[in-house]
Amino acid sequence: MRLLVLNGPNLQLLGLREPEIYGRKTLSDLESEITEYCKRREIEVDCYQSNHEGDLVDRIGAAYGVYDGIILNPAAYTHTSIAIADAVKGVSIPTVEVHLSDVDSREEFRKISFVRPNCIKTISGKGFAGYLEAVDVLAAYQ
Repeated sequence: MRLLVLNGPNLQLLGLREPEIYGRKTLSDLESEITEYCKRREIEVDCYQSNHEGDLVDRIGAAYGVYDGIILNPAAYTHTSIAIADAVKGVSIPTVEVHLSDVDSREEFRKISFVRPNCIKTISGKGFAGYLEAVDVLAAYQ
């Protein structure tokens, strides 16, 4: 099994940005945890972060025929990007939407997700553990 983990805008600021919401661990820490978790389960994984919507759309499109599942934290694009939602829908790769914080208990605009209808599951508010849960969801889905 091969997974693609995509993280959207400002997640490169993990550890600095609003640590009371996102914690003090960095994106590098997150990617290391995911990589180690997948390695123990004999799952191949690639991680990528971009602040650019088109970059994320390109990565999703290029995933077709290469990856068996996608773990996607579109970050702010969750609430704005029909392009990312359409890319997920277009490739038909099982995708799990992940958010570090509990978006449903935050500002009203964060409760809107254009991506969610095209995903097999949404995991929100579990921090880094949400990504590991997403790995398990995709492994079981296969």
